[in-house]
Amino acid sequence: MTSPEHADDRTNDRAGDRADDRADDRAHARPDGRAGGRPDDRVASVFRFATELVAWVAAPWALASFSVPLAVLSVVVLIGLPTVFATPGDKRQVLVAVPGPVTIALVLLQLAVAVAASWAAWHPVAAGVVSALAAVTAVLELPRWRWLLRR
Repeated sequence: MTSPEHADDRTNDRAGDRADDRADDRAHARPDGRAGGRPDDRVASVFRFATELVAWVAAPWALASFSVPLAVLSVVVLIGLPTVFATPGDKRQVLVAVPGPVTIALVLLQLAVAVAASWAAWHPVAAGVVSALAAVTAVLELPRWRWLLRR
């Protein structure tokens, strides 16, 4: 049986652990207040979002001549997967927590679909621009991906 004095010690230990975690987060906080040393990816996120938009438009465009339901499904998958699956600390709201490499794979899927679908559906000049956009996005994502690999 535990005495009330020892119960207080356990409560204080847990409170001390939480305080240590908060202090650790503050020690690794970035100037914008994000904790955990997550790299500042504001520029990369603009490029990532632009590439995602291209994937969301180009994939159904490329698939519509084969199957309209498949075109619709492509958009549901491309939008739905990153919405549902995320790495804690990478997004504010996480529905289903996954390790960092899964988040990286989801981004790579978006990039690959944007490039492949644009080459299948659009003029080669437009597809070349999309390919360049995807390449720049991948380079800009590298710091975030390194961080995600540690999650």
